[in-house]
Amino acid sequence: MIIFQHSGSVRSTSAPGRTSRSKRNVLAAAVTVAAMALAACGSSGEGTSTAAEDVPGVTDSTVKVGTHQPLTGPAAAGYASISPATKAYFDHVNANGGIHGRTIEYTVKDDGYNPANTQSVVRELVLQDEVFAILGGLGTPPHSSVLDFLNDNEVPDLFVASGSPTWNQPEDYPYTYGFMQDYDTEAKGLAAYVQEEFPDATYCLFGQDDDFGADFKTGLESALGSDGLASAQVYSTANTDVAAQISALQAAGCDVNFLASINGFTAQAIGTAAKLGYMPKWAASSAGGDYNTLSSYLGENTDALLEGFISSNYLPANTDADDEWTAKFREINEKYNPGAEFDGNTIFGMSIGYLFAEALNEAGENPTRESLLEALESGNVQGNGHVPLGFSGDSHAGYTGGMITVISDGVQAYTGTPYSADGDSVSAYTEERPAMPENAIPQ
Repeated sequence: MIIFQHSGSVRSTSAPGRTSRSKRNVLAAAVTVAAMALAACGSSGEGTSTAAEDVPGVTDSTVKVGTHQPLTGPAAAGYASISPATKAYFDHVNANGGIHGRTIEYTVKDDGYNPANTQSVVRELVLQDEVFAILGGLGTPPHSSVLDFLNDNEVPDLFVASGSPTWNQPEDYPYTYGFMQDYDTEAKGLAAYVQEEFPDATYCLFGQDDDFGADFKTGLESALGSDGLASAQVYSTANTDVAAQISALQAAGCDVNFLASINGFTAQAIGTAAKLGYMPKWAASSAGGDYNTLSSYLGENTDALLEGFISSNYLPANTDADDEWTAKFREINEKYNPGAEFDGNTIFGMSIGYLFAEALNEAGENPTRESLLEALESGNVQGNGHVPLGFSGDSHAGYTGGMITVISDGVQAYTGTPYSADGDSVSAYTEERPAMPENAIPQ
């Protein structure tokens, strides 16, 4: 597997992107600064600190954050379990004193994976609930619909649950930060593995008809060549019948099908292929590659249908009992999310919660929206992934690579070496993952 060494970027606490956007509202900003200066002069605390009541979503004892999630609709299966896992992690933090003495209040609003609904619920979170930040908003089409709104209102838009490179545009969207490895990088890593394992195969793509599928295809073609895909079929989340697309892949002689699909459509593709007597290899994005979620769709035939299933991830594996993060998250899930299955979506939700707690801790005893973003760009917020985060003054990319997983005998486990990306280059990443702090709470 040919992959490249992550070189890292120089991290800075400066944020030139925020300056460029704030010029649109320079008068309002000047008035705000003047008001804050007057308030500071009359305060009895540190002269440069901002009173909690002046920071949206922050009080002396609480920090309020919000998210939009598909609790219903085509993406609900699997993804609806993410926010309860995040809440369980925050409940664990709150039960142990919070961050700098503040508990985290977490408001979840259902958007059904519908961009029109996303716009409505995010406006409620910002304008009515007055959250400190939006955290882990899920989906490329839904979150794209609120990107301008959040940045125009200077609301920290953290750890978007999508691998679109859209979230890494600090000059245009200075308040938005990614979380997942981007789809382009993920596709390159999967392509490198598949080319090594199946060098003579015919490669094809089954992808979502939006930026998710398009970005993934770009990454594949970068790795495989512009003619490296014998067929590229797309689906719409509005239509669960994918027989025509799968038949086209079969007719094209596709031996390995890459999947840029959410879990429900990954399962639909695999199940439809089986009914057609078509049994290729599958290599899926992490967005649609969780074994437990796929099992809930595929039922009793799961093990046969998913044997050899390839995917990519960058977080602790829910099947790795020896991993300290996995063991602690499982314990938290049992205590604060009783009855919920412990799977990759649980790990994902808790990892987002941990990353926010880490950033909030680094933001200081009197956090502001600006100090929160400075914390992310400081280099001191590391997360719990197998590869580094890309956060710096000039990058808002989330995890910069991942690892390959393969399902064997009903177990989805990592294989090989982590990979990381820098531009078009992908190579092995050999540094150790950050150690878990005591009780999995940043100190």
